[in-house]
Order: sequence, then C-alpha cells, then structure tokens
Amino acid sequence: MSAEPKIYTTQLQAGLGLVEETKLLLSLFEPGTSTSELYEKALSSGMFPLVSARRLRNIVAECFAPRYMKTDAAIYLQALSDRVPTAVMTQLLLYYTCEANQVLADFIREVYWDRYSGGRNALSSDDAKDFVTYAVREGKTQKIWSDTTVKRVSSYLLGCCADYGLLNSSRGSSRSIQPIRIHELTVLYIAHWLHFYDVGDNALLNHECWGLFGLESLDVKEELKRLARRGLLIIQSAGDVTRITWQLGSMEEVVDVIAEG
Repeated sequence: MSAEPKIYTTQLQAGLGLVEETKLLLSLFEPGTSTSELYEKALSSGMFPLVSARRLRNIVAECFAPRYMKTDAAIYLQALSDRVPTAVMTQLLLYYTCEANQVLADFIREVYWDRYSGGRNALSSDDAKDFVTYAVREGKTQKIWSDTTVKRVSSYLLGCCADYGLLNSSRGSSRSIQPIRIHELTVLYIAHWLHFYDVGDNALLNHECWGLFGLESLDVKEELKRLARRGLLIIQSAGDVTRITWQLGSMEEVVDVIAEG
C-alpha cells in the first residue's frame, strides 16, 4: 500500500493471470503455510498433472506468494473462491496481481483505459512496447532492459490483460478491448481492504487502484452510495470532504457478506 514508486520488474514472466491455477492453490492453502510447504503440497496433490515441478515452484514462489500470501489476502480469497461470481473473483485476482506488479497496474491505468476512453477498440503489441520502452527510458526499471526483455514484458502485459478479461484472447498483434464493469461486490471488498489498511476516507476515493477499473473519484463515490443504499456503510459528503461510517468491522465480516451475495 506504500505510496512510494515501485520499480518495474519482469516477474510476470513466471505466470500471467493464472486464474485457474490460483483457485487450485487457494484450495490447498492453509493459514501459516510457507511458500515451500504450499509448493510441496501442490506437487503431491495431483492437481497439476501437466505442470513440471520447476514450473509449479515458479508459480507458487513468484506468482501466488507475492500476490496473495505476502498481502495476507489468500485466506479471504480462499473463503470466496467458490462462493462468488467468476467476474468478482477475477477482478479481485486482477487487483492483487497489480498490487504485486506495478508495470501491469500502470499499463492498465495509463494505456488500456486511455485508449478505450479515446475511442480505440483494440490494443496492439506496439502500444505495449511503446509503454515499456518509455518506462525504461524514464528509469522505472532497476537496470536498462534489453530489446528482447522489452518485447517479452510487452507480450506479458497483453497476455495478462487477456487472462483477466480486459482483452480478447487472440494472439495476434492486436487484441480487442473488452472493458470490464466493476462488480458491486468487488467495490465492497476493495473499499474495506483499503479502509482496514488505514487509508483515510478521502484518500480512499482517490486511490489509484480504482483506475484499474476505469473509475475516477466521483465514480467511486457513486459506487459507495450504492453500497450505502444496501445498508453496508454510510457515506456523507460536504464539499470536498467525504466521511464514511463503516458498518463492517473486519475483513472476515466483509467476506461473509460477500459470500451471501
């Protein structure tokens, strides 16, 4: 949740969206489980018959752990995995993947939604490559990336967007934009996640994570008003100041409400 700029990495090369793999790993996860223990459990589970041991280790250590174990999100996502619409689960996985991979988060906010709002109906490999090339030039990577790395990361960005339903799944040089509409339950979860991480009410409305779903602060306020009409929170605004009264006291309570629909 740090506001400090995050360095762009190539960590997406270990795995893109991995939606189905993540669900399987969530079913094996237990609180207190270490990365190596989860890997061994997954390896012996028989759930990944087509995945090599080395590949599985990378998925657990480089994808699942930094996205869902480091953030302590795994326990909540596990409780929701089979109890919420697929769209909600996919949006939550997108949120945490972007938290762990700043390059993807910025690409979605700065390129994907910009192109869509500008009337474009597709993203090209050149769009992704231009974004990565500019980022390297601006010093957002720890070291200068080679042309090969730039090309690879560009393809990871498009592939990850496709995995999460933002682009179609074609593998051509251009992919159709499929703008997602944030689900009410996704708003409920992320808003409380930010709140319990001590993000203030006004800062919450302006948090950059909402940009992943094409939302600006006024849009977020309207989404929260919808939740208020369901009695899930109370929102009051006066000028530029917004105050939210939170009715749910923990993420466990939030998960219970979401699971009930």
